[in-house]
Amino acid sequence: MNKVVLVGRITKDPELKRTGSDIPYVQFTVAVNRPYKNNTGERQADFIGCVAWRQTAEVISKYVRKGQQIGVDGSIQTRSYDDSNGVKHYVTEVLVENFHFIESKKED
Repeated sequence: MNKVVLVGRITKDPELKRTGSDIPYVQFTVAVNRPYKNNTGERQADFIGCVAWRQTAEVISKYVRKGQQIGVDGSIQTRSYDDSNGVKHYVTEVLVENFHFIESKKED
């Protein structure tokens, strides 16, 4: 079984992009707090890459903004690619199936 559920804050405004065959997608990062504090009493976070496709991508790009807390569920996917210098890069990200608005960004 490959199932992921995350709750965290969006690190920057998602930007809708399209593939060469005009399929909409959006890549974004969710900062997820760890359930414990470090030695200095600070809470650390993991920054987890996510990708959404088609209608989900369109909705996220339209309504989700930096700092908003969202819930994401989906699955882990891995891929690799060679850059222009021939160096192979490996990517692990969450393939978003659903997302939920949790709360908007807290104002300072």
